[in-house]
Amino acid sequence: MTEGNQINRYVLRNRILLILLLCLGGCGLLTISSAKKKVKQDDRVYLIHADELRYNAYGTYPPAQIVKGKVSFRHQGATLTCDSAYFYQELNSVKAFGHVHYKQGDTLSLDCDHGDYDGQEQMMRARKDVVLKHRRQTLYTDSLDYDRLYNNAYFFEGGRLIDGKDKLSSDWGEYNTELREAVFYYNVRLTNGERLITTDTLYYDTKSSTAHVVGPSKITQGKSVIDTDDGYFNTNTDQAQMYGRSTIVNDQKTITGDSLYYDDKTGQSEGFGNVVYVDNLNKNELQCGHLTYNEKTGYGFATIDALVKDYSQKDTLFMHSDSMKIFTYNINTDSVYRKVYCYNKVRAYRTDVQAVCDSLMFNSQDSCMTMYKDPIVWNMGRQLLGEEIRVYMNDSTVRMAHVIGQALSIEKVDNEQHYDQISSKEMKAFFDNGVIRHAISIGNVCTVYYPIEEKDSSIMVMNYTETDTLKMFFSPERKLEKIWMPAATGTWYPLTQIPPAKLLLPQFVWLEDIRPKDKYDIFAWRGKSEEAKLKVVERHAAPLQSLDDQDISDNTIKKPKTQR
Repeated sequence: MTEGNQINRYVLRNRILLILLLCLGGCGLLTISSAKKKVKQDDRVYLIHADELRYNAYGTYPPAQIVKGKVSFRHQGATLTCDSAYFYQELNSVKAFGHVHYKQGDTLSLDCDHGDYDGQEQMMRARKDVVLKHRRQTLYTDSLDYDRLYNNAYFFEGGRLIDGKDKLSSDWGEYNTELREAVFYYNVRLTNGERLITTDTLYYDTKSSTAHVVGPSKITQGKSVIDTDDGYFNTNTDQAQMYGRSTIVNDQKTITGDSLYYDDKTGQSEGFGNVVYVDNLNKNELQCGHLTYNEKTGYGFATIDALVKDYSQKDTLFMHSDSMKIFTYNINTDSVYRKVYCYNKVRAYRTDVQAVCDSLMFNSQDSCMTMYKDPIVWNMGRQLLGEEIRVYMNDSTVRMAHVIGQALSIEKVDNEQHYDQISSKEMKAFFDNGVIRHAISIGNVCTVYYPIEEKDSSIMVMNYTETDTLKMFFSPERKLEKIWMPAATGTWYPLTQIPPAKLLLPQFVWLEDIRPKDKYDIFAWRGKSEEAKLKVVERHAAPLQSLDDQDISDNTIKKPKTQR
């Protein structure tokens, strides 16, 4: 056969094979694919090793293989070892006894005294002295069911989970090894150092060390106690978030709010929604819609219907402003003191005293409360106003009041529009047990005074006086005992002969409509009219001096010129 005939036969044979392959492929008998076939996972439980094996065909139903001594099983990547076991090959299950150890991957292991493993359900039922370890978490219980399909471990006869410093215990619960989340029910206790959480339902995320309590719960740490129905606590960062009207009690201080946030490391706390802060030691209370406070720096801020109650005295003082701030100085020392700022639209009410101003500051260092921008104070029938009013306290009672700039004191004498009036540059009033005993008016003093007859309490005359200084002394019953003044000019007018221009001082303004009527009226702001506001008094500037532009010789110093 020639070489050319051999080549032709080879080509013809390859063509025939190619046609057959194409025909088989078109008929669906042959499919060419680059994808690899998926290997089906074996569901059977395999006995790997046993020192002794005995088959009991009649002693148990279904028949079991009885194995002893260093027994080892394998199922879908997991291993089970024990001292002895019943191997039900038909049911694909194992009953294991003595030093049972189950291991799945590199992160999960389970030890118990005895247990059942079902290969069909992929369920491990462990009993007595059960220890489940997953990563850094360890679960101790006496009865546990581990579901491999859903990665859930259930305990129902009491369990204890250890996660670093966190220790949790409850009557029953579950732990998901994939999500690394646990749920505990009934008699739940979580301890972390000095912190103890007690509740009936707790969700715990081991990845973030976050605990979520549901239902009535209590958290205690030292003198601090927290009550909440819905709270989140991060045991690593010591941060807490509480909802559902929660309360924090720290020694004699209590804070309640619809939502509370707390960071133990930074000392920052924040409350939203009808927040109530109570200081039982100093007998005061703060209510607002939003409150922030840092216990390490002593800074606090309150806003939204901010209201302060002081019940340290017989009658409670109520004060409202748009916002309030507190600054603490020399905190955690013996020389600690605080400054409290209230602004704007400050209104205060107590049965014996009321006040209105634009802003207020209280300094605990000298127990001084300073009122700014058109302040007004009412005490009984007396009205006091000026550019600035300072009130010095002594154990929450007034020790001294100081009115600075355009001071004006007005007291209504009767219902016939007769008023005792004093105007001056400044006034000082001194109190004893809250009762005025001594008053001083200084600078450009003008007075309108109606003496009252002791016999019938009638008014016969009016006295108008101008002087430089006026001192008045009062009895414990608030009656005027004596008056002292230097050289003065004055006039006595019978009631029927009082000149209209002398009835009221030029600065007179009666602001009864602005006065708070009760504790609820402090939220209704009523400011002064433009006519009633104090006029700005220009201060005389000190004269300035300048030197001549000419050079000053070494021997002569020229007298400076005064600028006019």
